[in-house]
Amino acid sequence: MIIDFSPLWRTMKEKNVTQYQLLKQGIDNKTLDSFKKNKNITLLTLEKLCRILDCTPNDIVQFVDNE
Repeated sequence: MIIDFSPLWRTMKEKNVTQYQLLKQGIDNKTLDSFKKNKNITLLTLEKLCRILDCTPNDIVQFVDNE
């Protein structure tokens, strides 16, 4: 299984939220880079994103079989 943050980018586009707006609300550059590289994030970060975007974790991340 691999982590895939493509739902995050779709959700941001649907809600007209930019990366700059995430930065202003406390999501740092290192975390944004983790999203782009599909790296792990903490549950606290996931919760913060859900609050900022008014969505559920399924709107941010998905798990994909790497077979």
